[in-house]
Amino acid sequence: MSTSVLEPPQVEELYRTLEEKVRALRPKEDLTSLDRAYRFSAQQHREQKRKSGEPYITHPLAVAHILTDMQMDLVSIETGLLHDVVEDTPVKLDEIREKFGEDVARCVDGVTKLSKISFANREDRQAESLRKMLLAMTSDIRVVIVKLADRLHNMRTIDVMPPERREAIAQETLDIYAPIAHRLGMGKIRGELEDLSFQTLQPEAAADLMREIDAKRHQHEEFLLELKADIEQKLQREDIPARVQGRVKRAYSVYLKLKRQRITLDQVYDILAIRIITDSVKNCYAALGVIHNEWHPIPGRIKDFIAMPRPNLYQSLHTSVIGPGGMTFEVQIRTEEMHKIAEEGIAAHWKYKEGSKGPDEDDQRIAWLRQLVEWQRDMSDSGEFLSTLKVDLYSEEVYTFTPRGRVIVLPREATPIDFAYAIHSDVGNTCVGARVNGAMKPLKTTLRNGDVVEILTQAGHQPSRDWLAVVRTSKARNKIRHVINAVERAKAVEIGQKSLEKEARRLGVSLGRISDHDLQSVASDYGVSKTEDLYAALGFGRFSARQVLQKVAPEEARRTPPEEPLPPPTQKGEAPAPSPGSPLGDKDLVIQVKGADDVLVYRAKCCNPVRGEPIVGYITRGKGIAVHSVQCTNVQKLMYEPERKIAVEWARSASDPLPVRVMIYTDDRPGILHQLTSVLSAESSNIRTLEARGDEKRTDHSAIIEITMDVRDKKQLERVITAFRRIPGVRDIERMQSAS
Repeated sequence: MSTSVLEPPQVEELYRTLEEKVRALRPKEDLTSLDRAYRFSAQQHREQKRKSGEPYITHPLAVAHILTDMQMDLVSIETGLLHDVVEDTPVKLDEIREKFGEDVARCVDGVTKLSKISFANREDRQAESLRKMLLAMTSDIRVVIVKLADRLHNMRTIDVMPPERREAIAQETLDIYAPIAHRLGMGKIRGELEDLSFQTLQPEAAADLMREIDAKRHQHEEFLLELKADIEQKLQREDIPARVQGRVKRAYSVYLKLKRQRITLDQVYDILAIRIITDSVKNCYAALGVIHNEWHPIPGRIKDFIAMPRPNLYQSLHTSVIGPGGMTFEVQIRTEEMHKIAEEGIAAHWKYKEGSKGPDEDDQRIAWLRQLVEWQRDMSDSGEFLSTLKVDLYSEEVYTFTPRGRVIVLPREATPIDFAYAIHSDVGNTCVGARVNGAMKPLKTTLRNGDVVEILTQAGHQPSRDWLAVVRTSKARNKIRHVINAVERAKAVEIGQKSLEKEARRLGVSLGRISDHDLQSVASDYGVSKTEDLYAALGFGRFSARQVLQKVAPEEARRTPPEEPLPPPTQKGEAPAPSPGSPLGDKDLVIQVKGADDVLVYRAKCCNPVRGEPIVGYITRGKGIAVHSVQCTNVQKLMYEPERKIAVEWARSASDPLPVRVMIYTDDRPGILHQLTSVLSAESSNIRTLEARGDEKRTDHSAIIEITMDVRDKKQLERVITAFRRIPGVRDIERMQSAS
């Protein structure tokens, strides 16, 4: 989009164009309220400018245009015009309600961020804003449709934002908003959001991939034109009415496939696709027969989403075939109605009747949302909420069955434990084994399409903490955490009480003279609500019993000569924590705990965070504080107890390099090792270890190169990885879970 500044007459012209589009869409409706919404929004935003220098009103107008193109109703379009008024101007929601009605006010409120409430950090604000939007969506789905239109325009104009803000917005779009669009079946919006985020977050990788695709664009276009004409002729001969479209697969979708399968662009079967849109389900299958009669299908690439629709109600037949000249391409076959649902999703089923707020109560596309809100209503930790939200938004693609034939739809890589919790929480909690297709299988087995699963249960059995490492659904994860948290918390309370009693005896403090009110007061000082929470925090080692006693009985505690505080209670098999004066691990002075300087801190080996990455601390029992990258897959397995989470930060003065291990998947060709080491030499990065070998699992002349290198910070690591990716023959780079 052009960054040239629009003059007021041009802004007015934007509104006139919007009005004409809406009038063409709804010739019988009175557009007086639309005009009032525009005038009111323009007046309130009159002094405001966008980062590009344009009048701010251009943004609400652009959002309204997107909603009109989606054929949304007047309430949605007016909400698009007014969506930032409450957040960015002195206008109150009551005024919106009075001027534009209850429906518009409710939607504006749902879209509005919680910007006027004080939060501890950006993550808390993001989590609460999303909670509010999700809750509003359950009563009026128009809220999220307006929000998606808002985010789409922000992504289209993101280039004017500062780099850090740009990356944060793009990452949130990729993690939250694109998957929401997918779950609502809005494929068109999802695709554009993903591509724009990809270009923002990985500009070099996106540019390199687009260059590679563009180099073959002319060849691809010619091939698709010839193919389209050939298919139209063959379908006409069989009396199958259809229109045929050709397309090249989206850049981000191609990138994910290259990364996931570690292949080259030439090995992507469905980079070219033909879409056949016909008039009936019967003719969809007839068209599939025509395609398979003409070209050989690729085994394992035939998918029938008509007989078994995806959870977002997407329906289509998919097949990949080997076409003329050995070129492979994908074919999607659907009816006109299916096509509209695939492109527009929930917006395509919009009901324009008076008083309608969206789809039916039992619409599958929002049934997951109601469950999600129910599961996460009591989740207080913002990081946990955001992480489980991301997990739940992953596309569901595995169709499994109970022995009685009930279909259970699960995410890819789901296990029998996920299956058990999908049936019922009690079945999940008491699960002890599983039969898959009649054979006993471990609970960590990955389920596949068509598997028939029977869950074996045992009364009184409880879930294992190890299950958190293998489950994929947020329902299973939350239920397991709930049980484990209750057990661990009870144990911590008991340990905390004993710790306080032991320290009181050592210091000669009489606990009998300390009232519950005094302990409650200390609990408040430490930021917990009840005495029981204070005992739990003691049991988890967040602070020492002596610190508590010095607050409740300062005179008695002072009579005893100062001694080193006792180490936190340990579990069986764990080493006691070093005393505060003991040295930190090698190079770990680069990390410090906010508000404390006498605790053992170390980088977790599972993710080895580097300077500049967002980090979080986890209080271990007897081993100090483990520091993880916020993106670490283990973080959410550990953080089922929010009280064990602690704020940590990178020390500003430290500049020592940190080891990072990466696995590079490449073509097996001469010279590639020299090119990789030249990149590290140019960056003055030391190589600690290097190992190269052929990939024995593959037959396509590929190799694996494992390098442990020193990097100063996240930016240097990103520069090195970007330079690696530009080397011809590099297929994928994976950051490993430990460094030497």
